[in-house]
Amino acid sequence: MRGARAAAPAVSAVVLAVVAAVHLGALLAGATTAAHVTKPALMPLLAAYVLVRGGPRLLAVALLLGCGGDTLLQTGRESLFLVGMGSFAAGHVCYLVLFARHGRRAGARAYRLTAAYAAVWIAVLALLWPGLEADLRVPVALYSLLLTVTALRATGVGAWAGAGGVLFLLSDTLIAGGLAGWPQAPVPQFWIMLTYAAAQYLLAHGLLTRVRADGQTEGAGRKPPGPFAARRGRQSWTADRASTMP
Repeated sequence: MRGARAAAPAVSAVVLAVVAAVHLGALLAGATTAAHVTKPALMPLLAAYVLVRGGPRLLAVALLLGCGGDTLLQTGRESLFLVGMGSFAAGHVCYLVLFARHGRRAGARAYRLTAAYAAVWIAVLALLWPGLEADLRVPVALYSLLLTVTALRATGVGAWAGAGGVLFLLSDTLIAGGLAGWPQAPVPQFWIMLTYAAAQYLLAHGLLTRVRADGQTEGAGRKPPGPFAARRGRQSWTADRASTMP
């Protein structure tokens, strides 16, 4: 039993890697059915990996909300596009809660990063705006703002999470560029999913690393009772025992 538990993280990581490779390969090969089957499986597998690693349940929830967005966007129905965007937005809120718990405090560098990320958001939105349909402009603006804040806050967790935030921005910019009629790279879905899957993994890995470091720091701060404390405890017990004797 103990051996199975120890092997669970490695097994879940291998399964995740295999399914991700199959999905990306299916996109390149134009195997639509295989791509549609494997896409909704990616985030639940990553959530399972997080849980067997002892990660926060809220992180697993964020990933499962990503699965909801993946599934809804995959239908290609315009009526479900905004619902899928809302599912992703809810996942970003979960990430922001986790970043608030485990991120570093803001400093001078954080203000510079805030200015840089804000400039990127404004520039990209300005380029997207003319090509977006009128009913998508405000939702895309609000969602992209939330995503930009998520990417910015991810930098406070560490380099891995920060890189994941940047890749998430890139992936969703590729999607938005398609909506705005920008020129697309060959097999655009491959590049969207490659950056998206890498982003979610790096965010999860960065948070797992930070949570583990926080736990070790808290453990190091608790000093075991010394011999004098144990002696005082025994003396106190003896005195209490004697006071109750007739």
